[in-house]
Amino acid sequence: MIGKVSKILLLAVCLNLVPALRTFAGPPFLTDDPDPTDYQHFEAYFFTTGDHVGNSYNINGPAAELDYGAFPDTQLTFDIGVATAAGGGLPSASGFGDLAFSVKYRFLHETNGWPELAVFPGLTLPSGDANRDLGNGRPTYHLPLWAQKSFVSWTVDAGGGVFLNPAPGERDYPYGGLLLQRDCGKHLSLGGELFAQGQDADGDHGYAALNFGGSYHFSDHFSLQASAGRSVIGDKHTLWYFGLYWTW
Repeated sequence: MIGKVSKILLLAVCLNLVPALRTFAGPPFLTDDPDPTDYQHFEAYFFTTGDHVGNSYNINGPAAELDYGAFPDTQLTFDIGVATAAGGGLPSASGFGDLAFSVKYRFLHETNGWPELAVFPGLTLPSGDANRDLGNGRPTYHLPLWAQKSFVSWTVDAGGGVFLNPAPGERDYPYGGLLLQRDCGKHLSLGGELFAQGQDADGDHGYAALNFGGSYHFSDHFSLQASAGRSVIGDKHTLWYFGLYWTW
């Protein structure tokens, strides 16, 4: 279902500033980070994601995410895209998916002894057509806590939370991830993560996936991002992300 893709997309956003290079968490990864958009600055992602499960697939895109640093240590996020669902004996369908709104609040800055910490609660509104598998049909909520610690050219992001879904046949579930990234010169950053979530629907079993990707930074304000991965435990998922990033 496209609802599953929307759940994955809710787990995404920004960055860590380092000398001459910007290291991302969130897109193109599933594990997010606690670093909000800079105060009174914008960030935009234009992307497409895919999730192949058994004999069906779900694509979200073209899609867009807009982030704004509304207050110091506070980021507002808006996410919308075109959804496509096919397989499972049903004809393919395309249309607008659900709308996602989130607020990231960093309550602890990184120090030599402490990681950076932030909460990132969000709400998804059922704007997509659930009868065509283009949306969830009910509002959903996610409540995560994310942490980040940097070690010279390495960055570690970790955290997770709970996803609340009252739609028929769906379940509330926990999720979490651990992401390790490295700056590889002036323009390239690469990373890998282990991401897991619990059972999200009747008949599913949850999964854990390994995901690898990175970002190529054409400048401090524009990057190309991509990742791909597969589940190693539980339900069989093949996941991918491809997108562009701007900041101003």
